[in-house]
Amino acid sequence: MILNGNLPAAVAQAAHALQRGELLGLPTETVYGLAADADNEAAVAAIFAAKGRPSNHPLIVHVADAAAITRFAKEVPLFAQQLIDAFWPGPLTLILPRLPGRVSAATGGQDSVGLRCPAHPVAHSLLQACTQLQPPVWGVAAPSANRFGRVSPTTAAHVQSEFGDDLLVLDGGECAVGIESTIIDCTRGVPVLLRPGAVSRADIERACGLRPLSKDELPAHTPRASGTLLAHYAPDAKVRLMDAKQLQAGLDLLGADAAHLAVYARTPLQMPSAKVQLRRMPDDADAAARELFATLRHFDAAGVRLIWIETPPSTPAWEGVRDRLQRAAAA
Repeated sequence: MILNGNLPAAVAQAAHALQRGELLGLPTETVYGLAADADNEAAVAAIFAAKGRPSNHPLIVHVADAAAITRFAKEVPLFAQQLIDAFWPGPLTLILPRLPGRVSAATGGQDSVGLRCPAHPVAHSLLQACTQLQPPVWGVAAPSANRFGRVSPTTAAHVQSEFGDDLLVLDGGECAVGIESTIIDCTRGVPVLLRPGAVSRADIERACGLRPLSKDELPAHTPRASGTLLAHYAPDAKVRLMDAKQLQAGLDLLGADAAHLAVYARTPLQMPSAKVQLRRMPDDADAAARELFATLRHFDAAGVRLIWIETPPSTPAWEGVRDRLQRAAAA
């Protein structure tokens, strides 16, 4: 059932559903999440079961504000606090040392926890409402609301198509960012980038004065984190990344008989076959991120078997989109 997330009664209904241990489709500015009370082990287990996700893959815990951090994390390094001050609420997840005895199921048994304060007004209203319940729900575990490894949802309809009408979904419109949050590991004395997103490396460095390392630069004891598998975010169709010359050469080779193929590119291309589905990728990285997952879902719905995508530029602004496409192509 889809509810209008802008209505206070719908938000209250959703908060009570979480309190009862039920699952919820939750809009955020990044993607829609499959949410549950992070402290309810049975509810968290239901997330893993619904998604088909291995239980040792940690979930991000969403909180209403920075004050809630002390309920889940035992310490916050100075640079992490600077990132919180700069980017919360927003599309940034911080991996922090976990308080013993808290949300162990949601963190896959690790001694760290991923925390995020989303900026979406519906998510914020829900999280605030959850803290006012008796007993309160202080944190909401919410991985992307899709089957494990598949394309993330950016509309309420996408969530419903994944899990059916029985799941309660708060409709907050299309997601403004469109790809999952940046994840920074804050457990090793320096910021370590585990997953790129809308908050860039340069943004991180400006906020805390430290250059974020890649997980390859500091590989020892890297915490597991959401969305970091080699193969992820994959549609049913096979994805292949190519430069513009390769795309045109492939289209010319297939000729007028090409079918069951979709092309997503920034460069104008000659289309020898009218059966090929063509969609233009925006030149702006933020705009491309916003529509990326919806585009992949559109191609799947059209029944294509192959999706050829022009490789994004190797510039910092495109890192998040490039990361998602590389993982989709690896599936």
